[in-house]
Amino acid sequence: MIDRKPGLVSIVVPVYNAGQFLAETIGYVQRQTYAEWELLLVDDCSTDTSREIIRQKSREDPRIRLIVQDENGGAARARNRGIQEASGQYLCFLDADDIWMPDKIKCELEYIIRVQQTKDPDAGFVFMGYEFADASGAGLGRVVQVPERITYQQALKNTTIFTSTVMIDRNKIADADLYMPDIASEDTATWWQLLKKYGTGYGINENLVKYRRSADTLSSNKLIAVRRIWNLYRRQEHLPVIRSMYCMCFWAFRAVLRRI
Repeated sequence: MIDRKPGLVSIVVPVYNAGQFLAETIGYVQRQTYAEWELLLVDDCSTDTSREIIRQKSREDPRIRLIVQDENGGAARARNRGIQEASGQYLCFLDADDIWMPDKIKCELEYIIRVQQTKDPDAGFVFMGYEFADASGAGLGRVVQVPERITYQQALKNTTIFTSTVMIDRNKIADADLYMPDIASEDTATWWQLLKKYGTGYGINENLVKYRRSADTLSSNKLIAVRRIWNLYRRQEHLPVIRSMYCMCFWAFRAVLRRI
């Protein structure tokens, strides 16, 4: 595996018409108590003010970089481009409308190093809890708890890993395994593949991330989510029908609990 800049955290943000949130989101990164980071904002052919906002912020802070896609390809391709451009040892993902508390990076970095030193020298994948928030960013009091560790078989029944909470040590996990497939729920598929190959992900049961849900998200068709997870089981993981149904029951139960 290629060594990256030790201690540097690369943060990949796919951007598509996120102008209303971008300045705020960039601010959350700039207020991190751990300052050794680079912010890679991958503009996926936005038609609003997103690109101009990123350009202005990059002039003010050299740690911020604008990366422009030649054509609109969706979040997975944008994240993959960011991974290609990233130069840090550590990799985080942040969606353009999600919220990080100031200690998010520091907490995860200290934790992954501690796990490597005391439990698992090959640990390269950590994630944490999060809270649902409304469109304005106000917390709704619904906090998702995460397990101390999770395996592939457990993750099939519990899609608790939220993309904006993940940190990867690229000295432990190869970039080739981080590239997301161009399918629906590409992030979940990626976490499953990492767990299948590398064994265990480590959870931090702290709430330093907010998942902002717009009115559109709140009213989205739940059947779409069911179809996506079913297709992952059958087409991506090639699970038998009975096994897929078994995992689906656990997934549905936990999905409901997360939203109560």
